Amino acid sequence: MSPQTALASDVFRFYVVIAAGLLIAAGTVLVVLRWGLHKDVDHAWQSYRGWLIMVPVVLLGIFLGRVVTIIFFTTLALWGFSEYARATGLYREWVMTGAVYIGIIAVGATALVPDPTTGVSGWYGLFIALPVYMIAVLLVIPIARNRAQGQLQVLALAIVGFVYFGWMFGHLAFLANARHAYSYLFYLLFAVELNDVAAYTCGKLMGRRQFRSNISPNKTWEGSLGALVVALILPWVLYFTFPDFQARDYILAGLIVGIGGQLGDLAISVIKRDIGIKDMGTAIPGHGGILDRIDSLIYVAPLFLHVVRYFHDLY
Repeated sequence: MSPQTALASDVFRFYVVIAAGLLIAAGTVLVVLRWGLHKDVDHAWQSYRGWLIMVPVVLLGIFLGRVVTIIFFTTLALWGFSEYARATGLYREWVMTGAVYIGIIAVGATALVPDPTTGVSGWYGLFIALPVYMIAVLLVIPIARNRAQGQLQVLALAIVGFVYFGWMFGHLAFLANARHAYSYLFYLLFAVELNDVAAYTCGKLMGRRQFRSNISPNKTWEGSLGALVVALILPWVLYFTFPDFQARDYILAGLIVGIGGQLGDLAISVIKRDIGIKDMGTAIPGHGGILDRIDSLIYVAPLFLHVVRYFHDLY
């Protein structure tokens, strides 16, 4: 990955055109609704302005190459964890929180450095083993500080924070080392967001039965199944962006996004519902916090990476 290879890549150019086209189309629709039909689209307009910032930033990060892409996604993981730490109160335990920050940086570093045994980009062996070492470090902290009272909850919050927001999301950064990095990264980013839109749209149009009423009351079975259908169709539509994929891989890619994306969203909803908040932050106007935007990727990224690695190898 580099600016030169990005400009030469048909896949990169295709997704840039798609992103630009969708932004222009959505902006046109909002203009017509607001000034032509005099509809109240203030919330949608605020959300659209958020996309006008997010899409160019993501495209630029990937365009600038492998190193910048890994740093970019690692920064998102750090930011997402900070939202989680503040929302759950973990940030008050500054030693534990600091250790998790260091662990997330280590995840990014293992994606960045070459494997010392093979020389390929990304130290996969250490990347996979990091949760073991990190949990061991976190367990040592209360011992070193000679504390016992209340430490189980702090440890649980820290371990979830590292594994879920640092390591699992970190698989997205590791995909920057893949031979077909543009295909994999852009597909996941595009498919997961489209899956969210499909779930919302199908739920609004056809939703009757609540999917998980105690976790996310607005989600319906109809919306969930509609999103799954869209996710299963999309890889076949984008077949030309996957040089090595077969029918089996299209089906798996669709299932990973269609099921994993919804599980990631619901997992964050469990946390938010339990602590009584609507959004994890306010970083993105119209969208909430970073975690509210990347939550669906947290399940999808590791599942996709390991399926690709098993059937095709990354390099």
